[in-house]
Amino acid sequence: MNNSFNSFLGTGWSFPPKFEKDSGTVALVANEDDIRESLNILLSTSLGERVMQPKYGCDLNDYMFESLSSSVIGYIKDRVKNSILLYEPRIIAEKIDVTADGSFDLIEGKFTIEVEYSIPGTNSRFNYVYNYYQNEALKPI
Repeated sequence: MNNSFNSFLGTGWSFPPKFEKDSGTVALVANEDDIRESLNILLSTSLGERVMQPKYGCDLNDYMFESLSSSVIGYIKDRVKNSILLYEPRIIAEKIDVTADGSFDLIEGKFTIEVEYSIPGTNSRFNYVYNYYQNEALKPI
């Protein structure tokens, strides 16, 4: 087995799940890639979506049709920070920024979440960017 899959940072299924054609096994990710995919799943999961862990997730859909005022941006930052604190213990979120690219994005509810984090076990720093918007809502009728 590959040494990267024996790391203390963990190993998990790639997301979305894929299967290796040659071996028929599930494609796995490890180390920093596993953390990155875990953050993606955490931020895209609604509260109550996981039956066995109903408090897992960020529930960003609550802000889908909100104008992004400074108070709403503060709520989003707080929700992301608390979700990471509770459900991703392998990292420390150093800085969380929520930004919209322009005034139209503020009205449409499109925003970007940028998380700067460190992994205490390896003393490494990383940056994760999550773009939030609904593709279907932006298509003309």
